[in-house]
Amino acid sequence: MMNLDWSFYNWTLIQDFVLKGLVFSIQLTLVAMIGGILLGTVLALMRLSGNKFLEVPATIYVNGLRSIPLVMVILWFYLLIPTIIGRPIGKEISAMITFTIFEAAYYSEIMRAGIQSIPRGQVFAGQAVGLSYGQNMRYVVLPQAFRNMLPVLLTQTIILFQDTSLVYAIGAYDLLKGFEVAGKNNGRPVEAYLAAAVVYFVICFALSTLVKRLQKKIAIIR
Repeated sequence: MMNLDWSFYNWTLIQDFVLKGLVFSIQLTLVAMIGGILLGTVLALMRLSGNKFLEVPATIYVNGLRSIPLVMVILWFYLLIPTIIGRPIGKEISAMITFTIFEAAYYSEIMRAGIQSIPRGQVFAGQAVGLSYGQNMRYVVLPQAFRNMLPVLLTQTIILFQDTSLVYAIGAYDLLKGFEVAGKNNGRPVEAYLAAAVVYFVICFALSTLVKRLQKKIAIIR
């Protein structure tokens, strides 16, 4: 600790290197969260439909992606898709698409558990008043499932934010990349990675605290 150059930590570090990466990390997290929840909900409904033509592809999709490291999916998509479509795609766009596709598999399992947690009596009640399967899901099941699973969905989003650091594999400029570039330019990699660890910890710890408070409020409502 005595060998650290404390002058490295200044506003220039934040302004010139960190802010740009932080903005992209947040953008990537929000896009992957929204897209992942939407696609994950569709996958969950497919797995619960009872129709093998829908259930089997969704099961293969979810179990397949959950069995592959995220960094491999990032590399595959970034390197293989341009050869298929015949033109390169940007690092940022590639990362957003990859994270959305990958995270959907995890959000799908969360949503499936949330849907299954709704008492069957409420589903039967919806059917009794003439609601179709789609209407039952839209007006009765999904609103309650989202509320029940909200803390878990947000916890998965925190993990997603941490995973955004994996875009280093394709050279995208995220929060960690910003610290890395600052460390190389100033010849202080130790100080840079130490600062990155502190920033990730503060952000994730703050978000985890908010999720715990939200969970308590939801528990009181019940």
